[in-house]
Amino acid sequence: MTYSRISPNRTSPRNHKIDTITIHCIVGQWTAKQGCDYFATTGRECSANYVVGKDGSIGLSVEEQDRSWCSSSRSNDHRAITIEVASDAKHPYKVTDQAMAALIDLLVDICRRNGIKALLWKGDKSLIGQVDKQNMTVHRWFANKACPGDYLYNLHPQIAAQVNERLGAAAPAEPEKKPSQTPSGATFTPYLVRITASVLNIRKGPGTSYAVTGQIKDRGVYTIVEQKGNWGRLKSGAGWISLSYTEKKPSQTPSGATFTPYLVRITASVLNIRKGPGTSYAVTGQIKDRGVYTIVEQKGNWGRLKSGAGWISLSYTKKV
Repeated sequence: MTYSRISPNRTSPRNHKIDTITIHCIVGQWTAKQGCDYFATTGRECSANYVVGKDGSIGLSVEEQDRSWCSSSRSNDHRAITIEVASDAKHPYKVTDQAMAALIDLLVDICRRNGIKALLWKGDKSLIGQVDKQNMTVHRWFANKACPGDYLYNLHPQIAAQVNERLGAAAPAEPEKKPSQTPSGATFTPYLVRITASVLNIRKGPGTSYAVTGQIKDRGVYTIVEQKGNWGRLKSGAGWISLSYTEKKPSQTPSGATFTPYLVRITASVLNIRKGPGTSYAVTGQIKDRGVYTIVEQKGNWGRLKSGAGWISLSYTKKV
């Protein structure tokens, strides 16, 4: 903790055991001190338990025994520790690596002190309050807001996984289907992944029982040449990485190959439709409904909509 200024905007005490985590974005690259000072004004009528600054500073604004006024839901805030994280002021509201690292440290400490054995995230609003299935919530579920921004929202599975690894939790953060192991004797097709963690360990073998031989810190793109369970071997020969902290890059359809259309769900609050597959093409429209759309052609990380409206970036979609 680097700063403490208790906000008058709170309800004391909270009426529920702490069993939930709600991460927010401040919409401003502030320090923890700036955030706590902001919440200290009675006229704001808002607060959070903690503020994580752009520089990795951590501030206490509302003590854990009290409810903050943060998520547009009294029932959520009575049971949740709320954390405001400094972010960019525009979509996708990206946070700094320092802020992300401090957030992970803070979450591990909160979980240990409050008996939360693992963070569970499914991205399912219908599971609010069912903490045995999901104990992370987001502000956008309780109000017409973008909070915590698409950057943090899309990183919730990785945030939970990193915290759980440090807690020694056996349960996965999100019970999604794990990549399958390459069958014995089968030909493995190498593929590209983008690193989503700020720091990712490279290990000597496919598992946490193997020694750490290095780290990846650049969120770059790497080639996987072998896979065992949820672990991938790097083409460079440096070792193995956990695929829980990566996202597979869509491959471009080879020339002359038959393309199979597929469905994607939009994850951004606003997604531009462009005339062609790239940001150099003009914007012809926008998608604002987070709906499901059909992709009928793919070039790199861009997909063409079945409707004929144009192309969208697949970075802001999730395959259905």
